[in-house]
Formats: sequence, structure tokens, C-alpha cells
Amino acid sequence: MSKVYGVIAIKGGVGKTTAVANLGAVLANDFKKKVLLVDANFSAPNLGLHLGITNAKKTLHDVLLENCKIEKAVLSTGYGFDFLPADLRGSGKIKHFQLKQYVDKIKNNYDVVLIDSSPNLNHEMLAVMIASDELLVVTTPDYPTLSCTMHAVKIAKRRRTPITGLILNRVYNKKFELTIADVEEAAETPVLALLPHEINFMESLSMTKPAALHAPKTEAVVEYKKLAGALVGENFKDQRLKAKLERLLRIKKSKQEENRAVLMQK
Repeated sequence: MSKVYGVIAIKGGVGKTTAVANLGAVLANDFKKKVLLVDANFSAPNLGLHLGITNAKKTLHDVLLENCKIEKAVLSTGYGFDFLPADLRGSGKIKHFQLKQYVDKIKNNYDVVLIDSSPNLNHEMLAVMIASDELLVVTTPDYPTLSCTMHAVKIAKRRRTPITGLILNRVYNKKFELTIADVEEAAETPVLALLPHEINFMESLSMTKPAALHAPKTEAVVEYKKLAGALVGENFKDQRLKAKLERLLRIKKSKQEENRAVLMQK
């Protein structure tokens, strides 16, 4: 059965769109899933900019304005997954809450649908919450972002859209940063992935290519692979030397690894 994940964050610049692009790339290429990415950041779409797609003839805006069928607006990216872009001009008075209606029409053509949301708590984000089966919330390990994350979680629970977990992004592993325990306690939501800050992501952005395809063996990309596996119920076995030594020495699993194991048992 197809699963629709909305990826949200009530704060810009935390890496939400990057998470959508890389999860899509990993699910399609490492787990051989049929994947659709949807840019539902209607007023300021930029997922297409991450993928080098800026001149789409038909977009999600056209679909919601009833100017074309949704199948006509879906593009093949060349990265292994399909993409439903939004209009970079954000034109037209669209009915945001019809997003679910149209996603429901096409979702069964895919194993996984990932929806990129607006970073603002408005009708755009609420439309994504309604259209999604579950939510992933992207945050960073600092107090201002955590405050926004707590608010996003609160709104999602009020809307009764299940929250699968948190993606803790851009971690520098410094003492001044919040820990996983801090974040989980405040948000009352498990952290499923801890992504170290890596320059490869900025480099891949300049290439309009997901980092998962540009630098597939880096720590952050491997973490995306472990998260993706947990989302589809398939174990990703890290074959790097470091991981093999950790398994050999039976080093205790990290908190996010424990959380992913719990998710896979559901």
C-alpha cells in the first residue's frame, strides 16, 4: 500500500526541502521504490530548484486551478523518482485544501509519496497535514527551532495526523547544541535520524542533484538510508568499515537507531 509522508517545519532554513529530495533519492535508488515528490510549498516553492527543474509547463497550481489533470503535471526527474512541481510564480487563487483530493487520485501509482510543505503555519501547511498519512518534522538542535518544532507537533496532533518522528538536521556535535534527549523530551516525539552537517549537501545543491546520489557514503547520507529503510520496513545494513567494527564490537546502538527499530516493529 502507498504511504504519503508530509515533511514539515515551522521555520525556514532547517533543511526540510533537502530532506525531501534525499529521502526520495534513497527510497528510489537504494530501496527500488516507486516514489513521487510533491512541492506543496505553494507560495515559495523551491524543491524544483534542488532538482534543476525550473521551467515545468504544467504544475500543481494548474492542477488545483483545474487547468490540467494531475498525471499531466508529473515529471520524471532522471534521478529515479517522479516530481510534481509547483509554479515558481505562485500564481492563481488556488484551493489549497483540495491537495488531498488530488494526491489521493495518484498515490496508488507509487509506493511512497513525499510532500514538501511551506515552512509557515498557514493554510498551505495545514493542507499538507490533511493530505498526509503521517508526518516527518525537520528540526535543528537549537532552542529557537525547537520552540517552532514543539508548535508544529502540537498542531499536527490537534489535526490528528500521526507524527512518525523527527529528523534532527545540521548537527555539529558541539556541547552547546541540544541533545537528542533534550529534543525528544520537549517535543514528546522520537528522533529517527541525526544528520551531521556536511559540506557535500551545499556542493550537491550547486549541482542541482541530491547529495544521496552525489556523495552516497557520507555519514549524513547513510543516516538518510537508515531512515528510509525504517519508513518502508526494510533494514539498511551499513557496509562501511566503521559500521562493521561497531557490529563486531557490539557497541551500543544510538537512540535514533533504537527509535528506528521500534518504528519497523509497528
